Amino acid sequence: MKKMLSAAALLCASTSLASAEGTLQLFNWGDYTNPELLTKFEAETGIKVTVTDYDSNDTALAKIRAGGHGFDLVVPSANYMPVFVEEGLLQELDHSKLANIGNIDPQWVNVSWDEGRKHSVPWQWGSTGMVVNTDVYKGDINTSAIFLDVPEELKGKINVTPEMNDIVNMTVWYFGGETCSEDPEVLKKARDALIAAKPDWIAMDYGMTERMSNNEWAASVYWNGAALRSRINNPPVAYGYPKEGYPLFMDSVAILKDAKNVEEAYKFLDFIMLPENAALISAYARYANGIAGSSEFMPEDMKGAPEVEIPEEHKAAGIFLETCSPKSQEYITAIWTELMK
Repeated sequence: MKKMLSAAALLCASTSLASAEGTLQLFNWGDYTNPELLTKFEAETGIKVTVTDYDSNDTALAKIRAGGHGFDLVVPSANYMPVFVEEGLLQELDHSKLANIGNIDPQWVNVSWDEGRKHSVPWQWGSTGMVVNTDVYKGDINTSAIFLDVPEELKGKINVTPEMNDIVNMTVWYFGGETCSEDPEVLKKARDALIAAKPDWIAMDYGMTERMSNNEWAASVYWNGAALRSRINNPPVAYGYPKEGYPLFMDSVAILKDAKNVEEAYKFLDFIMLPENAALISAYARYANGIAGSSEFMPEDMKGAPEVEIPEEHKAAGIFLETCSPKSQEYITAIWTELMK
C-alpha cells in the first residue's frame, strides 16, 4: 500500500524524481537487462527500475566521474572495477542487508577485482571470441587470424567490435605479448597488424546479432552471448575461442557512492542473487551468471551450449583482462586512436 506523504515530503519528491520512493536508476550495458526481470521485481517490491544504456566501460566511467548523473547502480567489467573503487565512486556493501549473498558461486567471491565482494555482486560473465558463419568459411575459427589476417572468404564481410581493450590485447596475445604490455616491439606489431587488417573489415560496430542472423555479415569479433543468439537464429553460425588468447569478463552490479535510492538498490541486489532471478538475467542476454543453483532455471538451449560452457580444450587460453598500468593504457589508447581514424 502506498504511504500518504506530508506536504514537505511531497515538495521534496516533486524536486527530485531520482530520489522518489519506490524508484531505482540502473546504468547498464545496452541490450543487457531482461524486461521480464524488471517486471517481476516491480511486482514483488513496488519499486520501478529505469534503465539507461551505455556502450562501453569508458562511457560509463566518464559519465559517473562527471557527477550529476542520477544513477543508483552501475555494472562495470572486472578490469574497470578497481578504477571505480580507487576513485571512490562506489559504496562498500553492507552484507547484512543481503540475505542472498551466500548464493554467489564460491569461484566468484574472492575475485581479484573485488575481494570478498565488498563492492559488487555478479551480473553476467563470458568471453570475447570469433563468431563465424561456417557456410561461408570452412577453416579454423579458433584463432585471432580471422580478423588480423582475414581469410579471402571473409574479406569485406567481417565486423570487429569497437571494444578497445579487448581488441588490442587480443592482437598483442596473437604476437606472443602479455596482457597490458608495455613492450614497444610487440605493441608496434599489434598496431601495424590492426592498421593493415582494417581495410578487410566491413565495420566496427556493436550491432552483430541481427546482421549475423540475417547473413549480412559472415564473421565478427564479439561476445559469446550474442554469438549464441545469432546461432539460434542462424544455425551455421559458430563461436571460436582464439588459441592465442581470448578475453574473459565478468560484469558486476555496484551501488554508486552518490546513489539516492540506496535501500531500493539493496533490494535489487538481493533479488538478482536468487537463482531463478539470476537465470532470468542469463535467459535474455545469453551469458552465464555467478549465482549457484541458477543452471536448473536456465533455458534448455543454454544448457551445454558451447558458447556458454567453454569446451575443456579451450579453457586454458581464456584470460581475464586486468586494470592496465597508466603507461600500458597510454599505448593501448594511442593504438586505438590511430585505428579509429
